[in-house]
Amino acid sequence: MFRFRMLVEYDGTPYVGWQRQDNGHSVQGAIEKAIFAMTGDRVSLKAAGRTDTGVHACGQVCHADLSRDWKAQTLANGVNAHLAMENERVAILEAEKVDETFDARFSATKRHYLYRIVNRLAPTALEAERAWHVKKPLDHEAMHAAAQMLVGHHDFTTFRSSHCQAKNPNRTMERIDVSRVGEVVEIRASAQSFLHNQIRSFAGTLKMVGEGRWTPEDVRDALEAKDRTRCGPVAPPWGLFFLRVDYGDLSELLRFEDDPS
Repeated sequence: MFRFRMLVEYDGTPYVGWQRQDNGHSVQGAIEKAIFAMTGDRVSLKAAGRTDTGVHACGQVCHADLSRDWKAQTLANGVNAHLAMENERVAILEAEKVDETFDARFSATKRHYLYRIVNRLAPTALEAERAWHVKKPLDHEAMHAAAQMLVGHHDFTTFRSSHCQAKNPNRTMERIDVSRVGEVVEIRASAQSFLHNQIRSFAGTLKMVGEGRWTPEDVRDALEAKDRTRCGPVAPPWGLFFLRVDYGDLSELLRFEDDPS
């Protein structure tokens, strides 16, 4: 078998999320179908992270084991062609052959997310499925100050879904920044791993700070309470983007390509 790493971009709007499910069309299912059409291999993709319904990705990473030693660009082009034929909102940005020790999920050293808020009175037309529309003016500097209460190693029970399947709520948030570019407020977070709904929980809570309803100290108190009921409202999924995944030295995992046909 030959293992291939794929970098994937998708619009999460029409999908039930990344993971293949019985109740609707998934990103995973769309790519697996395209891979089968291209290669004849029935694969079960492994991804760096599972995204929910409506969540987008600029740099999701997955891997698949194929029976043939494909040229990486040929594989990417072929899978993209089949995705396009099915009118999928998914694209393989790049593919590369890797060592069998590479694992899209377990080899990851850091994951990066972005949450976008369009902060203006007028409704969104072009960004309706790409950002959370908030009418009330937001103080992004207060939001950033509050976000620093969440940096570091903590028990994030307050900020995870009640349906989260992680064995423990402890995570280390390496960085959380809030900034503004014109009318768009951006929340960027980086960590090795995240809990279910953690970023959307952060975004909904920080919005309350931006509106002046909470202070940074309120966020700290909510965190320390370790109580889901102390979380602010969970932000909608369409403002969330899985930006990218970091790995160690991938050069040790890449396989040399001669010229497989």
